[in-house]
Amino acid sequence: MLNIRKAGERGHADHGWLNTYHTFSFANYYDPDQMGFRALRVINEDRVQKGTGFPTHPHQNMEIISYVLEGALEHRDSMGNGSVIRPGEVQRMSAGTGITHSEYNHSKEDPLHFLQIWIMPERNEVIPSYEQKFFTDGEKRKQLCLIASSDGRDGSVTIRQDVNLYAALLECGEEIVYRIPHNRYSWLQVVRGNLLVNGQHLEQGDGAAVSIGTLDRLTVSGRDKAELLIFDLS
Repeated sequence: MLNIRKAGERGHADHGWLNTYHTFSFANYYDPDQMGFRALRVINEDRVQKGTGFPTHPHQNMEIISYVLEGALEHRDSMGNGSVIRPGEVQRMSAGTGITHSEYNHSKEDPLHFLQIWIMPERNEVIPSYEQKFFTDGEKRKQLCLIASSDGRDGSVTIRQDVNLYAALLECGEEIVYRIPHNRYSWLQVVRGNLLVNGQHLEQGDGAAVSIGTLDRLTVSGRDKAELLIFDLS
């Protein structure tokens, strides 16, 4: 059974410079029934206007992944990292004992569209660290590409939690099958486009949770050009 979280049910805030949707409780949006799924705590879909962004702010004891869809995300942090993240690149930041960072739309002309994902770590108070890697469309085309994992295998970024995060790109009519590992949970997020997931129609911004024993696989078909993320969770 899929427990579907529709895009229109998400928390929403429009600050002018930032238009943001929260799959789970975040900031001023609070729903006691939507506090995350297993170790997955935040999926925010953010659109940031040109030349604006998040000024320097702190984080602690969280694994943070940024996944850029359009535009370019400029990042600076207290570890001395300064970078620009573009579509295809995945940024991982382990906040650990504490960091500060800023995130801005790198462009003065074009908007920025990205997902920020928070995953609760296995252990708190670790030394903060940073990582950024590029994954081609070819690696995600009609297949699940591992982009984050606890051991960094297959070129994925390393997160301090027992989570495997996959990305895939589908064209209309293409299909992939994800076999859910025994005694694991899954969360599917539609990043863009439209999908048919186990016969149910999901659109951009929709998510779907699978708990232990309710399904043994996800059959995902593209109804048009689509992009998705699948979280494999303990």
